[in-house]
Amino acid sequence: MRSDPADYELVAPGSLQAAVALLARSPGEWLPIAGGTDVMVQYAAAKLPFRKLVSIWNLPELRSIEVTANEIRVGAGSTYTDIREQEVIESEFPMLARAARWTGGIANQNRGTIGGNIVNASPAADSLPALLAYDAELILVSVRGERRLPYEGFHTDYKKTKLAPDELIRAVCLPRKFAGYVHHARKVGSRNAQAISKVCIAALARLAPATAMDRKVVGRTVMGQPIEDLRVALGSVAPVPLRLRETEHVLIGKVIDPSLVSLAQKTAVAEVRPINDIRSTAKYRSAVAGNLVAEFLYLLNAAGKGTGADKGASDVLARWNAAPSDAAEMQVLPCCGSLKWARAMAARRPLKDEDVLLTTSDDVWRHLGEDDWMKAFHSHPRIGESKTTAESETTEAAQKSEAWARQEQETVAGADEAVKIALAEGNRAYEQKFGRIFIVCATGKSAQELLGMLRRRLLNDARTEFAEAAEQQRQIIQVRLRKWLQG
Repeated sequence: MRSDPADYELVAPGSLQAAVALLARSPGEWLPIAGGTDVMVQYAAAKLPFRKLVSIWNLPELRSIEVTANEIRVGAGSTYTDIREQEVIESEFPMLARAARWTGGIANQNRGTIGGNIVNASPAADSLPALLAYDAELILVSVRGERRLPYEGFHTDYKKTKLAPDELIRAVCLPRKFAGYVHHARKVGSRNAQAISKVCIAALARLAPATAMDRKVVGRTVMGQPIEDLRVALGSVAPVPLRLRETEHVLIGKVIDPSLVSLAQKTAVAEVRPINDIRSTAKYRSAVAGNLVAEFLYLLNAAGKGTGADKGASDVLARWNAAPSDAAEMQVLPCCGSLKWARAMAARRPLKDEDVLLTTSDDVWRHLGEDDWMKAFHSHPRIGESKTTAESETTEAAQKSEAWARQEQETVAGADEAVKIALAEGNRAYEQKFGRIFIVCATGKSAQELLGMLRRRLLNDARTEFAEAAEQQRQIIQVRLRKWLQG
């Protein structure tokens, strides 16, 4: 069944004032549309409940992006292409820029608008967790004037918002106060773009300034600075995009260690309210939500242990962008172990910053074939060992990879002998069952945690385990690329 265009009325006011005047005359009767990417899906399926449509596409009052000293004001009619191409958003709000790259294909990004994404109110929308994490505020407009309210709380239930029938979103305001934060966004779906999220995360945090007293040794694990500020938001895990306030509460002021990560995972799982649907199950979404929070904390901890010099990272990237292709490939090869991945990364240059580098890496990794994934797997040592499977290699890339592997597995070296023996036995069982070594992102994990992961994954079937190994390798690449940027 398809819709009949004759059943619909479409008007296109020439100004914002004329548009809100029309809404005021007949509140709830007219449906505002901008890019129309969601409306056209409903229209094509004959499920569009409105018969009167008012186009607000390209109204100049809604399309501007204004940058002031204290905030960025993004017009609600700004497209995802507008957002991707705004340099201040790319540099200061990289999670929103990344979400804009995830949202559909290029055609959708050219038409879809930030205001439309908010009003459509899908809990799976890619950009909404970033707005929560960045403390966004909305400016709403009607014939009565403007009002400003926090974005958090704007969604009241599934597909319901605080927007009055005669109101439009005029702009999204982002405070410019996140310098010095670690930003992390990730989408879990069938693929990164042109697929609805199963779960997505936007998280940022700032560690307290390091002092000589901040760093101590517990056993053999080096701890870092406490978390001074933290914001974690998830999509697709509740009827509305969700800020994990309870999880934030248990983390702020604490030093990241394995027990804190475990507590954060459990708190996040308890805080989300996912459902079963055609894309995934509630159980899967809950587990992924906890894993995404843990992944962010491991990345945050790794960032806190690094030198952290933004200028140094920029210099490394600039030199790499200018290097000959073969040299560029060899420089990043230790981050992955697959030469095809390294060649694809070098071919994508220039890459302007860390966020683009990591996003490009994810895209390249996911498009490699299984043979290339296996080559990356074989570049690692077994958990608890220091040599790679290619022990005779003496290249600079192999030496760098081996050095990083030792750092990543530093907790295993100081583990109890019983745990080391259990890891060795688990390694043998894993290799006998799957025909390759156990791949895990070991950064920040205790030997006991690694043993638990190994035992759990021994229960997987072959296809499930191959996919999980590939995801662990993706995380390893991300961690190593950050190390590489620090020189």
